[in-house]
Amino acid sequence: MLFVLIVGPTLFIVNGLVQNLGQYVQSLPRISMYTGATEGPTGTAWTQQWTVFYWGWWISWAPFVGVFIARISRGRTVREFVAGVLLVPTLLTFVWFAVFGGAGLHREMFGGGGLVGPDGPDRDSALFELLNTLPGGSLTAGLAILVIVLFFVTSADSGALVVNMLSSGGNPEPPTWSRAFWTCAQGAVAAALLVASGTGTAALTTLQTVAILIALPFSVVLLAMCVALVKTFRADRGS
Repeated sequence: MLFVLIVGPTLFIVNGLVQNLGQYVQSLPRISMYTGATEGPTGTAWTQQWTVFYWGWWISWAPFVGVFIARISRGRTVREFVAGVLLVPTLLTFVWFAVFGGAGLHREMFGGGGLVGPDGPDRDSALFELLNTLPGGSLTAGLAILVIVLFFVTSADSGALVVNMLSSGGNPEPPTWSRAFWTCAQGAVAAALLVASGTGTAALTTLQTVAILIALPFSVVLLAMCVALVKTFRADRGS
């Protein structure tokens, strides 16, 4: 991100960050209720592929991410915990999208283009096509792949750790062998879904559908957890 910010169109990116933040704040009430109902099948399909999917995606991640961050935040106050997991990542995400999105827009508007085709941008290759337009594109593309691999590996590792903790009765230091078992089980489930779904976008669509299906019932559990959390805070404050 810092490389793209420095080597890319820095002034355009910074100006875009300020402008986009203002537009986001103004549009948030409207877009938070957007369902695409007035745009026919195209609008509803978009909300299903993006809005609803990411709703389910984050809910399906919520259990192990919350427990994992809580485990490594031992000794922090609730206020510090909330600020750390909500405010800091949100602000960083604003900057992240402004840098890469701004660099891509600048390329399309004022550069040679090539990132957007007749059917829109290729989400699988747009990042690497953008990096290839900057100095040292091959090196940064390789680093990008390494970062993506590290992201998935650490995510799977933390997920397996939390599942292992829960299956061990809440033990914060569960056995290593069971952690290895849950890691292999997660990989096997993902691989089975990909293989059974065919090739190309069909496989990813199946993973998206499974994430949404799992998140729907768990959203009820999350609401119950919120109620339990409030009750616990009240009881703790009363004591």
